[in-house]
Amino acid sequence: MKVFSLTFIFLTICVFISSCTKTESPAPYGPVPSENQLRWQEMEYYAFVHFSLNTFTDQSWGFGDEDINLFNPTELDCRQWARICKDAGMKGIIITAKHHSGFCLWPSDYTEYSVKNAPWKDGKGDVVRELADACEEYGLKLGIYVSPWDRNHPDYGKPGYITYFRNQIKELLSNYGPIFEIWFDGANGGSGYYGGAYETRNIDRTTYYDWQPTYKMIRELQPDIVIWNDGGDRADLRWVGTEAGYVGETNWSLLDSAGEVTWEMLHHGLETGNAWVPAEVNTSIRPEWFYHPGEDGKVKTLPHLMDTWYKSIGRNGAFLLNFPIMPNGLIHPGDEKAALDLAHAVKDVFSVNLATNAKADANNIRGKTSRFGANQAIDNNMDTYWATDDSITTASMTIDFETPTTFNRFMAQEYIRLGQRVNSFTIEALAGSEWIEVAGATTIGYKRILRFPTVEATKLRFNITGSKACPVISNIGVYNAPQILIPPTIIRNQVGDVIITPADRESEVYFTVDGSEPATDSNKYSGPIQTDGKLEVKAIAYEPSSGKSSTASHEEFDLPRRNWKILGIEDDKAYAILDGDPFTAWHQKTKELPVDLVIDIGQELNIIGFNYHPDMGLWGPGIITDYQFFISADNKKWKLVSEGEFSNIKNNPLWQNKMFENQGARYIKFRALKNTENNSNIGYAEIGIITD
Repeated sequence: MKVFSLTFIFLTICVFISSCTKTESPAPYGPVPSENQLRWQEMEYYAFVHFSLNTFTDQSWGFGDEDINLFNPTELDCRQWARICKDAGMKGIIITAKHHSGFCLWPSDYTEYSVKNAPWKDGKGDVVRELADACEEYGLKLGIYVSPWDRNHPDYGKPGYITYFRNQIKELLSNYGPIFEIWFDGANGGSGYYGGAYETRNIDRTTYYDWQPTYKMIRELQPDIVIWNDGGDRADLRWVGTEAGYVGETNWSLLDSAGEVTWEMLHHGLETGNAWVPAEVNTSIRPEWFYHPGEDGKVKTLPHLMDTWYKSIGRNGAFLLNFPIMPNGLIHPGDEKAALDLAHAVKDVFSVNLATNAKADANNIRGKTSRFGANQAIDNNMDTYWATDDSITTASMTIDFETPTTFNRFMAQEYIRLGQRVNSFTIEALAGSEWIEVAGATTIGYKRILRFPTVEATKLRFNITGSKACPVISNIGVYNAPQILIPPTIIRNQVGDVIITPADRESEVYFTVDGSEPATDSNKYSGPIQTDGKLEVKAIAYEPSSGKSSTASHEEFDLPRRNWKILGIEDDKAYAILDGDPFTAWHQKTKELPVDLVIDIGQELNIIGFNYHPDMGLWGPGIITDYQFFISADNKKWKLVSEGEFSNIKNNPLWQNKMFENQGARYIKFRALKNTENNSNIGYAEIGIITD
């Protein structure tokens, strides 16, 4: 009896001691992601494909009355799309099942304006079905874009349209298998066909769509889905306030669950937010979203795409890259090459993690146990993490390479199942016997990657200088990225001089002016090139020490504007709109709209179009949305040759090109009817014409 009692007491003491010394995991802090959001975040990189009747009319946004018989993509191959996306390292594809024109890429039961009445496959085709099958074959996830705005439907703007809209969503989410994301954008209301009404319809986007019942239906149909929406009704994901391909350097995955959202909140998140709403960075591989033949030479370069990678995935976001599908139904070879070049470059950077074989040590470890030790952050296991005690919100981790090691990239990931915590950190390198700070940043979140000049060091120190709660770091990466030369910029000023500028002074520049590919045996640039006539200029940067060349930059120029005069304007700064540099701008002072800009081009020319570049500042002031364009031989009798809208120009402030029938003229008049701010501030970066 005594032996039993002593044994029992001993075991009880052991259990008690064990329970007292066991270190618990940190408690979640603030909002945390749902399982759907976690699966989405881990995808990191996926594709958009834009394809509709717009593709066949060279428009940015369809008006809603485009001829359905135009839709006949004779070589459409969704397996090509899926293969390219898979090879590019993407994890899914979101298709524009219905864009603003209202044309449906699936045979919807609720409208005649769909593929079922197009000549493609004699009306028996279904683009969404073909893509769903291709995604399944290539192991990709399928996403759906369906525009809330419909410029074709007669009931848009009326209560009955919402039932139609929900019925179409139900079709798409019921008949094509698992859908990982549904995408709604913020283009809501304006001029349109509307079943033949040809009128402007405006809606209150905060109330008209009644989103919450729609969200409920979506989640019932697809329990694993995430919803993207940039409206006031919070979805699972948020827009970042620009389509240029980057989110803020400070990026919290948080917003408030209700209330107005400012641009700052979209771009940076909200540190004190009460809901987990992470950022998705959307941009196109070309300037526009839909295919335009004139952009075949405007595919984004590898340095541009790599920069977007760092400013999206590398800043706690996901990267949604668009492919504009050609009228034949295929991704353009140039777009494919750019995407595959990016995949290869990403692999070159991140294939070797220098921290994997190093030793890690930290000055603060939760409960002093190896379960939360520094090595948990370099074990390549996202489910383990280094953590400090609850009272510790600043800490340091040292990674010892033991031998001099060269690196220029640092990656950190928080264990976001417990919330986003870190709000500031620095990176130091032990070069010789001295610690030097090489980089610093604010937020981390799911993933943060810092770039800095190449350094050789035996140790790296990761200092968390501020955190809302004890930090929990699941993964650390250290890399040595090879240099990627940035293509030079090319402009042509008003007098016709072509100016080519390399990104760094050490690079040599070689160029051609006939559209041929430049090489080191081409013309070497030494200063402004005096030119006349139309030109197609291509240029590369070349680094003699390494023998590396950049991809080619490419610009096409119409006739020089040396004899152009702006009439009726006394402000000399107005000539910034003719200087060839889209980064300079001029704002026309006026009390009310419309307002005219009249230019004497110095001689009569055969004009077939014009182009306008808005102020390039983010959501820059004075961006024109509605316009008229006139021509004249004598500055007295004017002929209207083009009018309409610059679609999506606020979020994508790039060159706007408008074509019309050949007209002879010496004078042009560009009339601004409306801007993005609904005021009288009108801005221009560049104005040009397109000649026959």
